[in-house]
Amino acid sequence: MKKTQLLIVFILVGGLMAAAGGGAAWWWLNSRGATPQVAEQKPQVDTREYRYVSLDKVIVMLRGREGEPLSHYLALDLVFKTPLESEKTAKAHLPLMRSIAVKAMSAYTFEQAGQMTVDQFAAGINQAYDEGYAREPGGKPFVEAMIGKLIIE
Repeated sequence: MKKTQLLIVFILVGGLMAAAGGGAAWWWLNSRGATPQVAEQKPQVDTREYRYVSLDKVIVMLRGREGEPLSHYLALDLVFKTPLESEKTAKAHLPLMRSIAVKAMSAYTFEQAGQMTVDQFAAGINQAYDEGYAREPGGKPFVEAMIGKLIIE
């Protein structure tokens, strides 16, 4: 009877040691990155100092339907988020930035403009600036163009 009890104790201890060893190996491999895991990325914080450069009173005639007697227009004020070191360049580029905005906004009809949200206008403006500045050697002197005021009449 003692031999049977001793054998059962050895089997139980061996099983517990195998389970503990397997758990320890699993923990060690996971902590060392042996199994592929999706790395949790923290958003990078932009610590640059920004200035905000404004471009006021951009007025665009909207396309109308053929034969429509009334003219419609869109007026907007833009604000450019500019890194401190690019503020002077951004101010020098205001005529170019006005031209790109007028070209982009004049493609809309009154109906299209009336159905768009401010976010959609901002996305369209930013896309136009990305395309317009793709040919410029220095790139854009601002990070983002935002809409300060929008009037569709």
